[in-house]
Amino acid sequence: MTPETNRIKCLIIGSGPAGYTAAIYASRAGLNPVMYQGIQPGGQLTITTEVENYPGYPEGIQGPEMMVNFEKQAARMGADIRYGLATKVDFSQRPFKVWIDETELLEAESVIIATGASAKWLGLDSERELNGFGVSACAVCDGFFFRGKPVAIVGAGDTACEEALYLSKICSRVSMIVRKDEHGMKASKVMQQRVKMAENIDIYWNAETEEVLGDTRVEGVRIVNNKSGKKARSR
Repeated sequence: MTPETNRIKCLIIGSGPAGYTAAIYASRAGLNPVMYQGIQPGGQLTITTEVENYPGYPEGIQGPEMMVNFEKQAARMGADIRYGLATKVDFSQRPFKVWIDETELLEAESVIIATGASAKWLGLDSERELNGFGVSACAVCDGFFFRGKPVAIVGAGDTACEEALYLSKICSRVSMIVRKDEHGMKASKVMQQRVKMAENIDIYWNAETEEVLGDTRVEGVRIVNNKSGKKARSR
């Protein structure tokens, strides 16, 4: 089946803060933008609780509510906001070609890619249940709420190290849970050295996160050594 073809002036792929901001400015410039929201309309802020570090909200605002406001503003400016996922692109020549859900072909004079990032979760039921109640995918976004408290970071790449170092400045202690041994750490040598030199960062090597503990909020993490099988609890 041949996809239906539509020609548009400005296409925006993604609907997080960057996507909606692009839609507002493109609308005001008379570009008649069409936005496709992707698999997570509103982006990662829709799974965040209170946002206190964005200007204009002196009392803070819930992430999902903020993204509803962004969408309303973009729509009021004239952006055509649609549900759908960009599944294939061809940017080799103009007009650019973008396939939506493999059933619609768009030909666009310009394309703004604002797909952002997606968190890499562990896939634990307890992690999902406590998301927003101590489980977070953004230390800079939510670290303030855990000021002076012990926290845990799962990961061994540069991002994990950066977040661990950030939290070490505002939290009492940071437990860094690393799946492999010291030689298997993925972060750059500089970031590894900085983490190891931080006095309040403890690194648990060969450690798998088995469960996030707590009923209504995070109270700890149960980890297991993937070599010895010994279990421990990180608070």
